[in-house]
Amino acid sequence: MKDYEEWKNRKKLIDLRARYATCYENEDGSRFYIEPQFYTCLQAYKMLRPESYQNILNKLDEIVKKNRVVCFIGQEDNPLEDIDDAIYLTAIDVADRAQVLVEDKSRGSDYGD
Repeated sequence: MKDYEEWKNRKKLIDLRARYATCYENEDGSRFYIEPQFYTCLQAYKMLRPESYQNILNKLDEIVKKNRVVCFIGQEDNPLEDIDDAIYLTAIDVADRAQVLVEDKSRGSDYGD
């Protein structure tokens, strides 16, 4: 389990059910799990939209306090953890709720043209 700078002021828990994610607990008892791939995606937002990064972190905290147990995952269709009573959200889910959008400037594929 990694220690993430963003949550160094939170209580880190050892949850034996979570083999890959780091578990943190807030003062109100709400818990959240950070999968490594979620954190990688979060860092991409930090690089692409640094002015909105704190807004994303604030939204993450708001979601955790509202839902009590949240697992922040890398892939929606392939979470690494199975946490009872948790809701599962990707970095895109959190950024969308924070109304932080990254424009897709890719031009698509030339395959078959």
